[in-house]
Amino acid sequence: MGRKSRNKGARAEREFAKLTGGRRVPLSGAAEGFPGDVQAKGLLWEVKRRKQAWGQLYEWLKGVDALAIRADHKDWLVVIPLERFLAMMERKKGGARNEARQ
Repeated sequence: MGRKSRNKGARAEREFAKLTGGRRVPLSGAAEGFPGDVQAKGLLWEVKRRKQAWGQLYEWLKGVDALAIRADHKDWLVVIPLERFLAMMERKKGGARNEARQ
């Protein structure tokens, strides 16, 4: 992988970690034993950024809340906009707080 691609990936990981209140995984992608790129919201995330890839995903998300996709012989994946995901996590966190108070 070239330096430009590596730097672009690292910028994407830092940006996603900041937006989600998470942290980058040390040596992500650089050494064995360090899976994923970012830890945030109790999940281990792989972060990808491409110039033109996945353009159809954005079209499919227009007018809906989430997208479920599956390749043949693979598991289902769910795609949701980050803002919607963060709002869901906040509601979940708020619900847990309210339950603890009762």
